[in-house]
Amino acid sequence: MRKIRQSRKLQHVRYDVRGPILVEAQRLEAEGHHILKLNIGNTAPFGFEAPEAIVADMVHHLPDSQGYSDSQGIYSARTAVAQYYQSHGLREVLVDDVFIGNGVSELITMVLQAFLDDGNEILVPAPDYPLWTGAVTLSGGTAVHYECDETNGWNPDLAEVESKVTENTHGLVIINPNNPTGAVYSEETVKGLVDIARRHDLVVFADEIYEKVIFDDAVHHHAATYAGSDVLCLTFSGLSKAYRVCGYRAGWVMISGPKEVAEDFLEGLTLIANMRMCANVPAQHAIQTALGGYQSVQELIVPGGRFYEQSKLADRLLNQIPGVTNVAPRGALYCFPRLDPEVYPIDDDETFVIDLLRAKKILVTHGTGFNWPRPDHFRLVTLPDVHVLEEAIGRIAEFLEVRR
Repeated sequence: MRKIRQSRKLQHVRYDVRGPILVEAQRLEAEGHHILKLNIGNTAPFGFEAPEAIVADMVHHLPDSQGYSDSQGIYSARTAVAQYYQSHGLREVLVDDVFIGNGVSELITMVLQAFLDDGNEILVPAPDYPLWTGAVTLSGGTAVHYECDETNGWNPDLAEVESKVTENTHGLVIINPNNPTGAVYSEETVKGLVDIARRHDLVVFADEIYEKVIFDDAVHHHAATYAGSDVLCLTFSGLSKAYRVCGYRAGWVMISGPKEVAEDFLEGLTLIANMRMCANVPAQHAIQTALGGYQSVQELIVPGGRFYEQSKLADRLLNQIPGVTNVAPRGALYCFPRLDPEVYPIDDDETFVIDLLRAKKILVTHGTGFNWPRPDHFRLVTLPDVHVLEEAIGRIAEFLEVRR
């Protein structure tokens, strides 16, 4: 009998956030060990609960959520998303410009399947959220990485970005606020990236899922604002992070700019949306309440709030470890510290984090898992409360001490 093998399309697809390191963590758990999982920004295990109004709205609509919805999403959810962007100055956004999906992750895959032909290039930041590189590859495209500058707050170097453009470049991915670095781009940077897309006739893919999770004086700037009417821009966001409902799987993509030149692409996106029937209907009902109601996330991102205090504590404790430096996150839910190669000569950072897992029962993700080109970083989720974070980073410090 012949062996059944995975498709060759998966040959270069990676998603190390849930890769071999998670398999090893599950093996250790099966042996009875307690593993502190700091590899995924999953809010619920760390005591963050969905706002009561969102849960109540879903429960109220459950009797009416048993059938399929329109493949683009229920009208009230799309209206709420359109009005949200209108209130942020994007007055031309219409209800039909919005597609609702089972989280941003599904929508990224759907959009790239509709957009890419084999060999098309997409500019993707390094480090990135690895779904972007994986989905580009799975869709037949080639992810060309532009390296963000750690010495400049993890902002992209605009000249380097533009130098990566070729005649086969079709799109530019902007992840802002950034996962994994926590960077929040300045207006100048966002405008500069969009101007590169404008000069080279590229489509902008703006991943803005952390737009409400920003600290201190950071200001989030929508890429669509600067794309205007002459750059096609697809803006991705959703409820998972700001509203602490990762498991509900409620996200959206909003399309702005010259849609008249993208009719064929949008027809393809509609086809793919139709093929999966619709997004999770109960969760769609949560969108209107979430966007229109009290924004409880504001309590979490200011001094005294958990997102804020945990991020600040993690940054401070990491920087106290000899040979470790961390750029203070200005948003999102992660730290992306650097391990000085002169102090910690690591050849394989996946092996490094597996060794850490086995020794200290802490699960983090290696930096090359985010398509960072060198084995000298790892990503730490800052969702645990301050006492757990102190213990966790203390264990990391102990592990590193014996490796110096």
